[in-house]
Amino acid sequence: MASFPSPGRPSLRRRDEQGVAFPSPLVMLSVVAVAMASITFFATRDEAPTERRVDTATIASADQSPSAEPTPSATPEPKPEPRIKRGEVYVEVFNNSGVKGLAAGTATKATQVGWAVVGEDNWYGVIPTTTVYYPPRLKAAGKQLALDLGIKRTAPAVGVMKRDRLTVILTTDAPR
Repeated sequence: MASFPSPGRPSLRRRDEQGVAFPSPLVMLSVVAVAMASITFFATRDEAPTERRVDTATIASADQSPSAEPTPSATPEPKPEPRIKRGEVYVEVFNNSGVKGLAAGTATKATQVGWAVVGEDNWYGVIPTTTVYYPPRLKAAGKQLALDLGIKRTAPAVGVMKRDRLTVILTTDAPR
């Protein structure tokens, strides 16, 4: 038979109201995440965006801004065009389209014109149009390679591209 405490008698068990209930790890993680997001928001809300699009047409037009100074009547001596020795410039050709053999065909074309093609492979990434990428010291060579292959776009080398050679990345609009 179970015994129940009577209204006048205290219970044998004492309840201790002291103690702490710890929140679950999920609640703690949520609190930390909200705190970090708030700190990040307040720390970066006044900064300008770090990404921007740079078009070669915009750069070219900025270089040709009109000047307020009168131009001299004497014609300046034209700079001599740098002579490009095609066989001394390394070229890599990459295919960024679904067309089989596009890199191999373009590499053959470049070799027939005299360029030193040192590799061809597939390119994984998003390239807007067929482009010849060049390091700063090979800018003139990059423009010449683009002319030789019928490619309309050139750009400075970026990312993981090697800085000692020209990089051709072909898309579906590549000349064949």
